Amino acid sequence: MRKKICILILLFGALLLLGACQADEAAEAELVEIQLPMGYIADPQFAPFYVAQERGYFAEAGFAVTFEYIFETEGVALVGANERPFAIVSGDQVLLARAQGVPVVYVMEWFQKFPIVVVSKAETGIETPGELNGRTVGLPGFFGASYVGYLGLLSASGLQPEDVNASDIGFNQVESLLADQSEAVVGYANNEPVQLAARGVPINVIPVADYIDLVANGIITNETMLAENPEQVARFVGAVLRGLADTLADPDAAFAISQNYVDGLEDGRKPVLEASLPLWQAETLGLSDLASWETTQQVLLAAGLLDEPVGELTAVFTNEFVEK
Repeated sequence: MRKKICILILLFGALLLLGACQADEAAEAELVEIQLPMGYIADPQFAPFYVAQERGYFAEAGFAVTFEYIFETEGVALVGANERPFAIVSGDQVLLARAQGVPVVYVMEWFQKFPIVVVSKAETGIETPGELNGRTVGLPGFFGASYVGYLGLLSASGLQPEDVNASDIGFNQVESLLADQSEAVVGYANNEPVQLAARGVPINVIPVADYIDLVANGIITNETMLAENPEQVARFVGAVLRGLADTLADPDAAFAISQNYVDGLEDGRKPVLEASLPLWQAETLGLSDLASWETTQQVLLAAGLLDEPVGELTAVFTNEFVEK
């Protein structure tokens, strides 16, 4: 009799274990597999997303996420065609896409401050936008967030593009500045200034965000997702916000997690993350506002990058999922 009881107990335990395994498999099977277009390369500035992945926030939200490192314009096109549900994209690209009939919608502002800056050697004495008048400024190209931020800075400071000797130097801002080929260069607050500081070069930095409020990087989806799967949008945005909040609360832990996703990431690159933190901070993470979109659109119109306004800007972005 005792032997039978022991056998029954063992069988019951095996059934419980089998049931638990099947439940885990079912939970994994229910995850929606998605690719998330990000920046062109893996980088510690994407720490909030790595944290959301590592700590299971994406999985809890129902997603199995693979990070996809491609150009921003490719991400816009893929989301617009409903071939990807989400991507990380800057506000100016959203407006340009909407103007071409691409049905993307901005659902969360990750960067609360536009990250573009103008950098110069301290010896040039360029400390304000007005002092760019007549100077030689190098840009990575006459396109993208760097160019839009540069134009916005000039506009906010009463300068015209012809007041500055701007040139396309490619992505060689640091080299151009060090070789005195440019008196100032346009780059990202968490990139070129960090590299120059690491080399011990005294510099002046003019943040675009100090002079004009433009819509920076955030999360986009498309109108089909909003109409058919709003709950998935809400869960994804929630997972990103959790990763962002954790990163701001404990940057050291976030950097350690990033080392699992960025090959060869060493402590020497921690300043990239540290320089990013102030750009993300806000009383309410993730919110964007109509005034920022209006300003961004005006800069694009003045530059001739937009032929006409895109229509109702309230269709371009929503805070619904952040507020939830």
